[in-house]
Amino acid sequence: MTNPHVLRRALLGAGAGLLAMPAVLRAQPAAVKIGVLQPLTGALAQDGDLGRFGAEQAAAFINAQGGLSALGGAKVELVVADARSNPEAGAQEVEKLQGEGVVAIVGGFASPICLAASQAAARYDLPYVVDVGVADQITSRGLANTFRFAPGFGAVTTAAVDNLIRLNDGAGKPCKTVVLVHEDGLFGTGLARLMATELPKHGFEVLETIPHPTPARDMNNIALRLRSLRPDLLIPSSYYGEFVLLARTMRQQRIRPKGIYAVLNGAASNYRFVKEFPDAALGVMDCNHWQDPKNAEAIALKAAADTAGKFWGYNIPLNYSCVKLVADAVNRAGAADRAKVIQALAASDYSGHIMPYGPTRFVNGQNQGARPVNTQVQDGDIKVIFPAEVANAQPVFPIQG
Repeated sequence: MTNPHVLRRALLGAGAGLLAMPAVLRAQPAAVKIGVLQPLTGALAQDGDLGRFGAEQAAAFINAQGGLSALGGAKVELVVADARSNPEAGAQEVEKLQGEGVVAIVGGFASPICLAASQAAARYDLPYVVDVGVADQITSRGLANTFRFAPGFGAVTTAAVDNLIRLNDGAGKPCKTVVLVHEDGLFGTGLARLMATELPKHGFEVLETIPHPTPARDMNNIALRLRSLRPDLLIPSSYYGEFVLLARTMRQQRIRPKGIYAVLNGAASNYRFVKEFPDAALGVMDCNHWQDPKNAEAIALKAAADTAGKFWGYNIPLNYSCVKLVADAVNRAGAADRAKVIQALAASDYSGHIMPYGPTRFVNGQNQGARPVNTQVQDGDIKVIFPAEVANAQPVFPIQG
């Protein structure tokens, strides 16, 4: 196994050696430009910043390893664009990235941004690799340029329900009633609809489905409704700020279900929430994107994020892996040619990522090797509890009630 300390030094000091190198006489190959589209301002700016960081670390790592070998050691150059937390801006930034001559685009984060941006990129046959956006529509439109590296709604919902059943059965079935709380956009609404359909098939009674806007400034009404309904289990699907506000409000009002089982939650798998609000975060579970906690390169990347003062979230390893996926496709294509890169992505069997996935294999733009994991906040840390082969902790359930 690769020494994580060596990897960490490569990530942190990737550019230092380049500054000290003497000038060489022969011309260096042109850099390969990869667009990074993230919501760097607006309501989703925290997530966008983490995504950008992951992408930058991947580019630094690739370049420190000698660049793209099939292109004579060409370096990866990132062109960063701000989607400003809305789909219209995301589509506009694709036009700018097209003008910059990028060979592909990575990112988008939110499903509406990914939908609009990948559609805009399709006009130029510009490869677009989705980092997070989970809406099924992203890969069901038949766009040959669009590839999603992470799992979508269907795979996440299936895993979330299966693991919830395993968790509840293993504890003697303490939870029978559920309330779904979700953001009212494409991501939250679609996920809540799927969960409301699937859970009753497995003996859970969905007492109510409660939407909320993003951003939301007050969660007292939702908390009061939860107090009235008294569900055994709360399943929230929200972005960071809204779930933190809900969790803190519940804590203040002493609303204590037997479990908080989040699905694709923006805070439950984010160290900022864990560090800033440890009491509210304790015991919260999530079915979400997450890196392989036993992967040496992932451990090194987290160390680099800690050194840079970043609160670790899944955006970092996903964008890190997506940039490396694109670089691998360019290398196999042998040229920074968009059509060839699309072909290389479609035929990819890339396994040099840091996620708990198998080799990358795209079918209709969706990576069949992708899968979510279940995490739980335990003792001030985020642990993986499912699946067993990558887990580094046992679940604690039920928490209270």
